[in-house]
Amino acid sequence: MKKTIITVVGKDTVGIIAKVCTYLAENKINILDISQTIVQGYFNMMMIVDTSRTDKHFGDMVDELGALGEEIGVLIKCQKEEIFDKMHRI
Repeated sequence: MKKTIITVVGKDTVGIIAKVCTYLAENKINILDISQTIVQGYFNMMMIVDTSRTDKHFGDMVDELGALGEEIGVLIKCQKEEIFDKMHRI
């Protein structure tokens, strides 16, 4: 399994989750865990996804999700699990 951490942050609006999840489904990226909150009108979502079945190269996925984020008015970032773990290790 190849895990990736995806974060989505921005002003809350209708359809953010739907658009991100549609992209993931269309590219055979499975959501393993998801957490989302809205605080004073700001949307924050963190997802752990399995990218082992997608044909997308990681860089292309990062660019496409970044462009999708710009389109819907949020910031979408992706990190491979091993990088995320190393950055947050105490």
